[in-house]
Amino acid sequence: MENQPIDSIETQRPLPNSTGVLVLGILSIVLCCCYGIVGIIMGVISLILANQANKLYAATPELYTEGSIKNMNAGKICAIVGLCLSTLYLIYVIFMITSSVNGELEGVIEEIIRELDKH
Repeated sequence: MENQPIDSIETQRPLPNSTGVLVLGILSIVLCCCYGIVGIIMGVISLILANQANKLYAATPELYTEGSIKNMNAGKICAIVGLCLSTLYLIYVIFMITSSVNGELEGVIEEIIRELDKH
């Protein structure tokens, strides 16, 4: 049996921000109904943190636990899904606001025309 110095034995540790990436990714899905804006912010932050963690892992993969890598990947997927849902919801909200304003504007214009026809 070979004696190894204690300094050369590296213990694996969790990937930094892997849990944060997962939490923010889940929150981006859950909060996509807050007019889409909150979900987009959470999703973007989660993707930025995931990319930073992915670069750390790519540099030295033997240092990090497999569970933290899986958390980071799951968080990244959740962030992408949350970002898509939030963007779709934001587009829907913008469409509803603009169609509502257009409908009210058309009603006002029709009323003005009726009043002008009376005179």
